[in-house]
Amino acid sequence: MSNSRRGFLRELGSVVGAAKRAIEPDSPAAAPAPDFTAAELERYSRQLVLPEWGAAGQLAVSEASVLVIGAGALGSPVAMQLAGAGVGRIGILDGAAVELSDLHREALHFTPDVGAPKAESAAAKLRCVNPEIVIEPYRVRVDATNAAALVEGQHLVVDCSGSFATRRAVNAACCAARVPLVEAGVLGMAGLVMSIRPSSTACYRCVFPVAPHDEPRSADAGVVGPAAGAIGSLQALEALKLLTGLAPAIADGFLQVDLARAEFVRVRSARRADCPDCSHL
Repeated sequence: MSNSRRGFLRELGSVVGAAKRAIEPDSPAAAPAPDFTAAELERYSRQLVLPEWGAAGQLAVSEASVLVIGAGALGSPVAMQLAGAGVGRIGILDGAAVELSDLHREALHFTPDVGAPKAESAAAKLRCVNPEIVIEPYRVRVDATNAAALVEGQHLVVDCSGSFATRRAVNAACCAARVPLVEAGVLGMAGLVMSIRPSSTACYRCVFPVAPHDEPRSADAGVVGPAAGAIGSLQALEALKLLTGLAPAIADGFLQVDLARAEFVRVRSARRADCPDCSHL
C-alpha cells in the first residue's frame, strides 16, 4: 500500500472519529482513531472508507469478543464474515461432527472434514480467513446448565443454533448478563433475523413466548444452501451493526425473509411485562 493511501485512511479515520465524537459522544465509534499497521489498512480498507464505519468503528470490532453458537448453515457465513471484518476474538461453539449431508449449506466444511468436530473444522478455516485474530473452538452443546458460563465475558453472542430450547437457554443467559444477542433461523427458502439488547428491546422470549408443539427440522423440511447463506449474512450484518453503530439494528421484532418470493416483512413487537427472561431488567 502506498504512503499516500495510508495517510489518506489515517486522516479519514481521524476525521470520522472526531465527527462521531461531536455528534454521538456515547456511541461505540467515539473512541480515538488508532494507528493501524499497513497490513491492517490494506485488509480493512473497504470498511475504513465507509463514513459510518471509519477507524473508530474498526477499533470497536477489533476489541470485541463474539461467541458464535453453531458452526453450521448459519454459523458458517456468520463466522466467516465476522472474521473477515476483523472481530478480535471469535468463539465458535458446536458439539457436533461434520456430516456429508451438511456440506451443501455449511461453507466452512469440506468433504475431507466429514467426521471431524465442527468447531475444530470451522476454526481451521477461520484462521485462514484472518490469521490476525483469535479463534477459539468449543466442542460443547449449549443448554440451560452451561449457557450462563459460556456467555460470560462476551461482548456479543450470535445464536446460529437450530432448536427452540437452545435459543431459549441462550436468550435467558444473555438477558441475565445483559449481553447483546443476534438470533436467526432458516428453513426451506425462508428465515428470520432479530437483534436483542437486553433491558432495552424485546428479547427472544418476548417475541416467541410459547414453544412450538412440533418444531420443524431441516432434516425433515429441508433447506436450500443459498438461503442459509443469505440469512447468515444478514445475521452477521446485525452483529456488526451492534458492535459499531453502523446502522439501526433489527430490534423490537424481527425481519421475516421469504427468498422464494423475494419478500421482506418487518414484524414489530415490544417487551412483555411478564417475560420471565427480561421483565426484571
